[in-house]
Amino acid sequence: MPPPTHDQTYNTEDVSIAVFTAAANYLRARLPSELNSPKVAIICGSGLGQLADTIENKVEFAYEDIPGFVSSTVPGHLGKLAFGLIGDKRIPTVFMVGRFHFYEGHTLKQITFPVRVFKMLGVEILIVTGATGALSREFKVGMIGVTTDHISLPGLAGNNPLFGPNVSAFGPRFPPMSNAYDYDLRVIAFKAADYLRFPTGTLKEAIYTFVGGPSFETRAEARYLSLIGGDLVGMSTVPEVIVARHCGIKVLGLTLVSNMVAIGKGKCADPAEQDLNGIEEPLVNHEEVLQTGKERALDMQKLVKTIIDLIPST
Repeated sequence: MPPPTHDQTYNTEDVSIAVFTAAANYLRARLPSELNSPKVAIICGSGLGQLADTIENKVEFAYEDIPGFVSSTVPGHLGKLAFGLIGDKRIPTVFMVGRFHFYEGHTLKQITFPVRVFKMLGVEILIVTGATGALSREFKVGMIGVTTDHISLPGLAGNNPLFGPNVSAFGPRFPPMSNAYDYDLRVIAFKAADYLRFPTGTLKEAIYTFVGGPSFETRAEARYLSLIGGDLVGMSTVPEVIVARHCGIKVLGLTLVSNMVAIGKGKCADPAEQDLNGIEEPLVNHEEVLQTGKERALDMQKLVKTIIDLIPST
């Protein structure tokens, strides 16, 4: 009998433990014993799905086949879970090859559904990757931001994945987020970059600013995001991080800088203000984001695998 579709198994208002148990049981029943209790989960963002290509003993599941999962509709997001062994230590890991986004029309509960399933499977560490635009001019295209903190614009406006009844089996009603991004994992990320002899400055700590999308930011919005403390801006990551921390999963955030955000005032049509004309900055597009991800894919693969090898065994 084919598995039920997500429409039959998942009500966006239903946050009972049973819906997550059903998904975890479906996966565990179809995985070999060496893979059915992964310790690490990796969410692959735009153009970074190649991270899952080098794992050993790979077993894959299309999202539409997993109870409770929705489908990804964004170019560069393949839409599957890949389980396998990664690195010299052959750590059992689950890759989310393509994530869900708020702008696709999914609820925040649907977007973060996989993270709670990961918790039920035994995941202890979540590595979230993605592509971002640089607000701060201390960042350049191709650099990798190591997230230290985030600003959630949707969250401040009431769109938080923990909104509604609390699932106490996962965590408390009011979880702290001041330690959302694990310090020890960030230290390991920089050690991994040094071990790989990445040029100095390839990795840099950053504050991630989460916006809803799908339109890219206006210049005025970009200046505002920079003013309130954002270094990088993206349309994902933060909902998954919030739910992971609610579940007690440690988080490392790695984000590839794919473009420079237009932040200047641009051309002025008022003749009286001609001397104040700004520089006309190029427009960003999703193809540019994907291309940058493709160009840096190998470095990201090496970095993530080395980080996992450097994590102390428990």
